[in-house]
Amino acid sequence: MSRRRERKVMADINMVPFIDITLILLIIFMVMSPMLVQMQMNVDLPKSNAVNTQAEDDVIRIEIQKNGQIRVLEKTVTSATLEKELILRLGKASKKTILVEADKEVPIQQVVDVFDIAKKLGAAKLGIGVLSKN
Repeated sequence: MSRRRERKVMADINMVPFIDITLILLIIFMVMSPMLVQMQMNVDLPKSNAVNTQAEDDVIRIEIQKNGQIRVLEKTVTSATLEKELILRLGKASKKTILVEADKEVPIQQVVDVFDIAKKLGAAKLGIGVLSKN
């Protein structure tokens, strides 16, 4: 008589491969983390001592205050009348530069809207600056 063994279904999960993979990943991250810190770059931005050679008459300064007030060459305008004021300042034949000086708390969308209007009206160059503290 041959003896038959009863086979049982093994319901246990073998955790050894999972532990091995976890330890390997831990070692990889421990080795790589100091290398990532060394890969960071510190950028020292260049400074310019150049004199602006563009005539001040060719630059139209638009200031945007943090309260939303817009000034074109010391004249206060609203968002609705900005386009009309720029049409008068730019003229048809002249190619002028628009310099938008915005407070740091002004939403970027408001600056982009001013750029869109200036580009649509044919401004030669667009620039952005920040308002200096008084």
